[in-house]
Amino acid sequence: MWRVGLVFGAVACFLSLAGLVEALHARWVVDGVLSAGQVLVLAVFVASGWTAAERSGWTPAGRLGAGVGSGATTGFCVGLLVWLAAHVNLRTMFINASPALFALLSGGRPPGEAWVGAVLAGGALGLVGALGQVAPSGLIRPVLVGLGAAVGLGLFQDLILLILQPEGFAPVRDWLFVAGGGPTARGAAVLFVISAVLAAVHPALRARPTRVLRLSPRVRRVFWSLVGIALLAALPLAGGPFVAQVLVIVGLYTLMGLGLNLEVGLAGLLDLGFVAFFAIGAYTVGLLTSTGEHGIAHWSFWAAVPVAVLVSLIAGVILGIPVLGIRGDYLAIATLGFGEIVRLLVLSDALRPWLGGSQGVLAIPKPVLAGFELSGPQHLYYLTVVASAVVAYVAWRLQDSRLGRAWMAIREDEDVAEALGINLVSVKLLAYGLGAAFAGVGGAIFAVMVGSVFPHSFQLLISIQVLALIIVGGMGSIPGVIVGSVVLIGLPELLREFGEFRFLVYGAALVAMMLLRPEGLLPAAVQRRELHVLEEQAEPALVAGRDAAAEGGS
Repeated sequence: MWRVGLVFGAVACFLSLAGLVEALHARWVVDGVLSAGQVLVLAVFVASGWTAAERSGWTPAGRLGAGVGSGATTGFCVGLLVWLAAHVNLRTMFINASPALFALLSGGRPPGEAWVGAVLAGGALGLVGALGQVAPSGLIRPVLVGLGAAVGLGLFQDLILLILQPEGFAPVRDWLFVAGGGPTARGAAVLFVISAVLAAVHPALRARPTRVLRLSPRVRRVFWSLVGIALLAALPLAGGPFVAQVLVIVGLYTLMGLGLNLEVGLAGLLDLGFVAFFAIGAYTVGLLTSTGEHGIAHWSFWAAVPVAVLVSLIAGVILGIPVLGIRGDYLAIATLGFGEIVRLLVLSDALRPWLGGSQGVLAIPKPVLAGFELSGPQHLYYLTVVASAVVAYVAWRLQDSRLGRAWMAIREDEDVAEALGINLVSVKLLAYGLGAAFAGVGGAIFAVMVGSVFPHSFQLLISIQVLALIIVGGMGSIPGVIVGSVVLIGLPELLREFGEFRFLVYGAALVAMMLLRPEGLLPAAVQRRELHVLEEQAEPALVAGRDAAAEGGS
């Protein structure tokens, strides 16, 4: 209990001193009442009580007590930080240790009173978290959904205001938001109630057959597919150029993620130099289409894309040849070196006359389709969606093919796969080549989106981000790649003013995923079974043991 409280207390202090709490304090969740920074601190207290109650394993009363104790301990840590700041100049070590931060943590009270207040408030919030463990899930789930909707309204208020910008939405906009401020109290409250009610009645609606559910599975799939296509088509029109730009970036990472998913998720070949194939696709299109100094063919985008895919595929095979016999961490280091080699070659003076060096390749024209130029992000969005859909379909067909099963076999055990007759050389080279080809498609769209390509656009960080979105979404899962792209790329882009904390969020998300949901947000069925097979086997044995104990007791 105390250890949990101390851990969450350290988390609260770290988030405060890192500047995230104060940065979020600038955004209202309820205008003039509650900021996002305050919500973050309160959430840490509640999570402390929730975790302590979950781990205590005592009676309900004992779990509530554990939650109170843990929350109070977290409050003690925060109070200690406020008291320390009053006696020591912490700003010499932590640049974010400002008076405004400590006024926020103390609620404007003197340090002595703030300490007591933090402990009492922490205990109360820890009790709330513990109640979440004790109360029925049918009650907790609607409350969490309602709170999530209300907080989401505040966090994404800029995006929502952008959608509500047309004059026809003015009454809704004025009712939901204060002019120049955050969400109104009535707007947040109504959204909370509506979301909570919908979450409460959702299980009953699913259990009750509706007109749509009575349709045959095939017709139902077609119906929901049409609904999804209509939503995808309407997104850039409703959100405007900024949202379309964010969605294009999400689509590019989805393309790369689908490619890396073949290598890492299916074949188990860890590749940290994947951005090199993205760069090769971008440079190929740039050189073939550019009307500037380094353009060599002045082709159209549509003629250059197949060449870019082919060149990327060949590059993937070339990378695969020298690393065929390498496994595990050594493979990651070798591929990391390949990615850096490509970037340094493009930067080198030797290739400057052809690739432009640090000046890059400029004047890349936009794609033209039937006389219509796909110039803006709203146009390129549809190109990205179509490319992602085609690549996802190919990946899906590969996953269930003989080749896909061979990839999964070498992922589990190369020696056994070879003993079963699988040609490791061809299977691995196909994984590298096809994964690189998918990334080449993304690079081609990136080149025409930006209109120029530079070596510094292809840093190692992109490879790490693509790997992270696969882990968060679910390795080996195509829907998981899309979900991971939206969560790790799309949401931080929409919250760009907090961009300096992006990698903090990445690290926290990865640690949380490994601890709480190692199979990812939307894992493949095989991956989920592998990670939970012991739990599924242990559960019937546990139930049988309880039944036997009950019979013995009677």
